[in-house]
Amino acid sequence: MTAADSPMSPLNPHVAAGAYDDHLARVLPQAREQRPWSPSDGPLPSLFVSHGAPFTLDDPQWIGELFAWAQSMPKPRAIVVVSAHWEQASAAISGTAAGTPLYYDFSGFHPRYKTLPYATPDATDLARRLTGLLGRTPVHEFTDRGLDHGAFIPLMAMYPAADIPVVQLSMPSLNPRALLELGTRLRPLRAEGILVLGSGFMTHSFAVFRRPELAAHTAAFDEWAVDALTRGDVDVLTDYRAKAPGAAIAHPTAEHFVPLLLTVGAADDPGSAVSAIDRMVMGNSTRSVQLT
Repeated sequence: MTAADSPMSPLNPHVAAGAYDDHLARVLPQAREQRPWSPSDGPLPSLFVSHGAPFTLDDPQWIGELFAWAQSMPKPRAIVVVSAHWEQASAAISGTAAGTPLYYDFSGFHPRYKTLPYATPDATDLARRLTGLLGRTPVHEFTDRGLDHGAFIPLMAMYPAADIPVVQLSMPSLNPRALLELGTRLRPLRAEGILVLGSGFMTHSFAVFRRPELAAHTAAFDEWAVDALTRGDVDVLTDYRAKAPGAAIAHPTAEHFVPLLLTVGAADDPGSAVSAIDRMVMGNSTRSVQLT
């Protein structure tokens, strides 16, 4: 991703540079003291987050909403995240060693976004559990590839203490059914206190960023998605190209939408979606949802 590609302008006058540093100073004690998950809590929800570009870390409202969302749940034992920014022909996972360097898959933004740390603990046990769930699927670990921005940007806002083991799993396909099936295979993790997180964007239109008059199409797509999620209509969601209004504008490519299908697949009830964030920002929907 480059600054020019971002659906939200890095020059947004409502973004205060350095807001993340202020946020971190304010919430870090609370993050460290968050009550950990226990079996009596039952399964954690599965989440879909519209992750935003690097500069959204300096949007006080966005990082505040994500932190409050994370605080509304018990602290996960571990996190498995599938990001729009890692497409792979076969299943692969990020480096599991403690402090594996982040993968800065963007350019054109302020250099400070490549210096903010997010050094998570060793995730070897999580990787072992994850590869076990994937069964006969060969899983390769990229030991030198840390979390990409679709993973670490929202997690820095949600869990700023960086004290939870995290493994990023690649998208083995952009086929919605394949992501739904992948989510189904990850579903048992939720009962173990492991958070399953799909990271994309509810609408991801560069065209609407440049041509605001197209915002009616992204708004229509967002409204359609809410209705389909509320009804738990998995067939409609997986056939979004044909069924959703404004799909060609809201998602000219698939990678930012299909992580939602992972989240739906990981849920016990596909009709249980609740919106944690539902703002339109510069013509795009930042809707983020959780399912149980």
